[in-house]
Amino acid sequence: MQFKLDILAFGAHPDDVELSASGSILKHIAQGKSVGIVDLTQGEMGSRGTIETRYEEAKNAADILGVRYRHNLKMEDGYLENTKENLLKIVEQIRLLKPEIVLANAIEDRHPDHAKGSKLVSEACFLSGLVKVETSYNGIKQEAYRPKAVYHYIQDRYIKPDFLIDISEFYEQKMQSILAYKTQFYNPGENGPKTPISGQDFLDFLSGRMSEMGRSLGVRFAEGFTVERTLGVESLFELK
Repeated sequence: MQFKLDILAFGAHPDDVELSASGSILKHIAQGKSVGIVDLTQGEMGSRGTIETRYEEAKNAADILGVRYRHNLKMEDGYLENTKENLLKIVEQIRLLKPEIVLANAIEDRHPDHAKGSKLVSEACFLSGLVKVETSYNGIKQEAYRPKAVYHYIQDRYIKPDFLIDISEFYEQKMQSILAYKTQFYNPGENGPKTPISGQDFLDFLSGRMSEMGRSLGVRFAEGFTVERTLGVESLFELK
């Protein structure tokens, strides 16, 4: 594999990225940027669907988004841990794809795996830049590489964003990518136990959250992110 990505988005579970950052991904792909997604777990602890259906749904969602790469690291869903093994799996992906920007889970959230995944990815981005941290891919030693920035998307629990991205133009396509997970979200023809995310009310919540974010910008829909370090701009006129 020889290509380099502009943005690499990590999610603790398949569908995390679609739910919270896919509008921003779509916008940047439309601007000519290359984007990939890495799922940390297979979502095997989900109450609905199976590992097999999640892989199928993740592929369909990736096709809708137009990402160049999607990979699953097969960490343990529900028991995600900050271990050397897990950190090095993430480092390998960062060094392989050399993204300028990494997107990661919310720094805290309802599902414990989200905050754990957030910290894992953040620490792996740092370790990836250390020359004495050794990794290889397909038997070839990898060089140290550190992304320029890590931004955390906002998930179920509200966190005040440090910046917002207008995704109004991409709202419908974002919702299509979410609904590609037909076993997980509202689908009248799908059998399975009722969960906090399986009803129409959850889709209404998502739209409301995006609308709430958008109101701050004076646009219809937006996605919010938090930062790990202070942002800088070249000009006051670049701020909206």
